[in-house]
Amino acid sequence: MAAVPKSRRSHREVRLRRTHWRAKLQAATECPQCHNFRLPHRVCPHCGYYNGMQVLEVKEKE
Repeated sequence: MAAVPKSRRSHREVRLRRTHWRAKLQAATECPQCHNFRLPHRVCPHCGYYNGMQVLEVKEKE
């Protein structure tokens, strides 16, 4: 015999179970060079610095 639920779950039960399925905000830290927000442990997309060293050349938008 297969495991089959005896009765269907109500809308309320399903919604209460799904309340924790939301997306979490990403943590953002301040870049010590340009003071813009960036993701931790990644090169700053605004200035190109990582760990106190210039890693990328950032082109300015025209």
